[in-house]
Amino acid sequence: MISRREFLAAPIAVASAAALLQAAPKNIGVKIGCQTNAWRIDPNNFDSLLDVLRQLKTLGYEGYETGFRNVQGQFANSAAARKQLEATGLKFLGCHIFLDKYDEQTQVAPQDLVQKIADGAALLGAERLILSGGGLIRDGKVAADVLKRKAVGLNAAGKYCRSKGIRLAYHNHGPEFETGGLEIEGLYAHTDPALVDFLHDFGWAFYAKANVPEFFAKHHKRIVGMHLRDFKNGEQVPLGQGEFPVRELAAAIKKVKWAGWAINEEERLSGEKPGEKAVAPARQTLKQVFGK
Repeated sequence: MISRREFLAAPIAVASAAALLQAAPKNIGVKIGCQTNAWRIDPNNFDSLLDVLRQLKTLGYEGYETGFRNVQGQFANSAAARKQLEATGLKFLGCHIFLDKYDEQTQVAPQDLVQKIADGAALLGAERLILSGGGLIRDGKVAADVLKRKAVGLNAAGKYCRSKGIRLAYHNHGPEFETGGLEIEGLYAHTDPALVDFLHDFGWAFYAKANVPEFFAKHHKRIVGMHLRDFKNGEQVPLGQGEFPVRELAAAIKKVKWAGWAINEEERLSGEKPGEKAVAPARQTLKQVFGK
């Protein structure tokens, strides 16, 4: 038997408990990864990459993305190298091609390099080949023929990757989001969804004044991953210590039940390699925001 006062108080207690559960972070299906470029890795020393991956595993990351130069030396020894990578317990979520200069026609990596790295990355167990590219906007405009050439290059790369059993994802920097996102919207419109996904660097999109949660909500069906970085007064700081709207983005992710890769990236334009000093607090932010 319970008293009338206890009976009347029960719904309040239930409601309070429900509110607490609603406010608590939950595993919303997001996978937590990290880009390895927060560390200084020697492309000629595979152990230097493996050491970083073990650190990421200890910090609680589920997967990693790394630059192609860090693994291309293992293509000729792919079976043994793949075993070593898999032994870290992390998913190889993506092998990234970033260049100082891109193909003049497509403004992405030349097709021979795409094919070479796609071949090797597939043998090493990578889920995706990730391409960065050159920005197309000139004087606040992007020429239709220039945009079309870039889309054609991405579609061709995506088709080749698909033939190797991996997927292609395009990765932006700031220029694609300038002028109201003129270029990035054009790439969405002119690339084939069957061949080209998007892995957005939302840190650089934010730096270019994009409304990141709004953009994600619009395009989430083609977004397979996102780089998360933070800025304060124009300088990069560990994720969660600056102005990037990570919690608002998490709310948008939760709303659509997105289940892609949220990837911390702690590179610095100064060339500094902060390593665990920046990646560890960023991991805590990801845990607070995504509940895992």
